[in-house]
Amino acid sequence: MTAGGWMYIGPQGIVHGTYITLLNAGRLYLNIPQDKDLGGILYLSSGLGGMSGAQAKAVEIAGGIGVIAEVDGSRIRTRYDQGWVSRISDNLDEIFNWVEDARNTKRPLSIAYSGNIVDLWRYVVENDIKVELASDQTSCHAVYDGGYTPFQISFQEGRELIKTNIQRFKDLVDESLKDQFELIKVMTNRGTYFWDYGNSFMKAVFDAGVDEIAKFKDNPAEGFIFPSYVEDIMGPICFDYGYGPFRWVCLSGNEQDLDKTDQIAMNSINPERNAQDRDNYNWIRDAKKNNLVVGSKARILYADAKERVDIALKFNESVRKGEIGAIMLGRDHHDVSGTDSPFRETSNIRDGSNVMAEMAVHCFAGNAIRGMTYVVLSNGGGVGIGKCFNGGFGLVLDGSERVDNIIKNAIEWDVMGGIARRSWARNTNAFETAYNWNIENENRGHLTLPFIADDNYIENIIDSYLKTQKRNEKNIKIRE
Repeated sequence: MTAGGWMYIGPQGIVHGTYITLLNAGRLYLNIPQDKDLGGILYLSSGLGGMSGAQAKAVEIAGGIGVIAEVDGSRIRTRYDQGWVSRISDNLDEIFNWVEDARNTKRPLSIAYSGNIVDLWRYVVENDIKVELASDQTSCHAVYDGGYTPFQISFQEGRELIKTNIQRFKDLVDESLKDQFELIKVMTNRGTYFWDYGNSFMKAVFDAGVDEIAKFKDNPAEGFIFPSYVEDIMGPICFDYGYGPFRWVCLSGNEQDLDKTDQIAMNSINPERNAQDRDNYNWIRDAKKNNLVVGSKARILYADAKERVDIALKFNESVRKGEIGAIMLGRDHHDVSGTDSPFRETSNIRDGSNVMAEMAVHCFAGNAIRGMTYVVLSNGGGVGIGKCFNGGFGLVLDGSERVDNIIKNAIEWDVMGGIARRSWARNTNAFETAYNWNIENENRGHLTLPFIADDNYIENIIDSYLKTQKRNEKNIKIRE
């Protein structure tokens, strides 16, 4: 999705999103104070690949403890060599001794379990281990193509079986998903908070024959019994306020340019403004220390519309002065207005329009008209082809006044179009954001606000009319 818009910056992007998701999950589900981290809290999940590999790093940045299952040893080694996971073991007794020590000391710790996620779930169930937060990031958008390895066989055996007996592989996948679902149910009944991470895990379980995972057994597009992380966390806490994954690439490839842009961005955020800005300030402050760059000299920073415009204008001014080289601005598809998907980005839009691609298409068209360097409209990615639609952009900052004008017109549009859609869906926080924008921009524009209809209005009018008619008929009879 972002690669389609030439803005893929490696797993750094999802590290920030996962960091924010974990912190806010702790606040939402566990009542952790806004200014505290996840010290002593256990997060259990799976996947250390291209995107899922962010989980171990994110949980440590958030101050918590993470046990992440991974069946591909090469993926584990990559994350360990990269410094994104702290310990490796295939011994679950050893792993949970480490977990207990980290709980007692409240020390951040990430552990790669070299094994299958189903075996990890089974262990915590059978040993009555407390797990506060949990998710899954196996590649379930390609569940029968090797994105998910069933617990009955090894990773290599799975690859061979795909070649030699694909139907047998599919049967094993379905059996494994069913077992995993049952184990997760046990743990959620014990108090674990589980959410879908937008990887189509719950849809895969449904397709495996477990219709009870859907809220409505004949229509999984209407949601599942476990929330999507967008539905409960990222949607209301970030997207509905306009906060999303703003990002930039230093086209010079110069490390010093990245350092300077980090400083400019950090100076543009007021950590006292709200909890979102405090989290984002801490993120950008520690970004270099956390060794997040993979490949391009790039950075991601969750920011709202006002901050994105402010940061972009300051970047362009710095380019104009010759302080830094040219910058490519963009964002993740997974943003306020960039993607329509009832399985993820629009899962907290409940007015019936969550299955429509209108937001992504409007975003794409509006960005094209407003002068972005390039725009992209694509299908698939993340949750899979046919399950989402994405609009993206890129804007080269060359220091010109022309680009200043594009920043002011296009970047704000890119965010506020999504706020309008979310407000029309009657999302309380988006309505508040749209209302405040109208007040602050009275002479510039206006976002149409929804007026909530009284569902009983027509019925009351009809009832009143019928009662009046009956009275009139009665009066006529009396006169006769």
